Amino acid sequence: MFWFRIDNRLVHGQVIEAWLPYLQVGSLLVVNDAIAADDLQQQIIQLAVPGRIKVSFIPVASCAAEYARLRSAGVSALFLLSGCADVRKIVEQGVPVPILNVGNMHYSRGKRQLCAHVAVSEEDVECFRLLRGMGTTLDFRCVPGDAPMAEEW
Repeated sequence: MFWFRIDNRLVHGQVIEAWLPYLQVGSLLVVNDAIAADDLQQQIIQLAVPGRIKVSFIPVASCAAEYARLRSAGVSALFLLSGCADVRKIVEQGVPVPILNVGNMHYSRGKRQLCAHVAVSEEDVECFRLLRGMGTTLDFRCVPGDAPMAEEW
């Protein structure tokens, strides 16, 4: 089983305390170019993740190869990405993303708030529409117990 989540905070309390136990995955992949190149950030993140979870830090361009490796090994995983543009890139590489959990996207100038935890730019909206058109179901919620937000935005 594979789960894909957008969260611009990447690894934090909601992921560690809610999603990892809920999903019962064996691997956590942080798919982010900046973190993949930052050994100090990787060490800090690894301290927060339970020891039973294998953590990997990979650049976006390597996601399809890592997905294929995990799939052939029968490993379950949570893929964390910081934004929709990176999800689009992995889908274009051939990674199937049937369900995309949208957990957190911070507000900044030029974005509009969809719900308490998600603010989107026009580029984000177009990206979500593209993914939805490719068959991806969008699941807007912070933690597993939340009711998903309707996709009418």
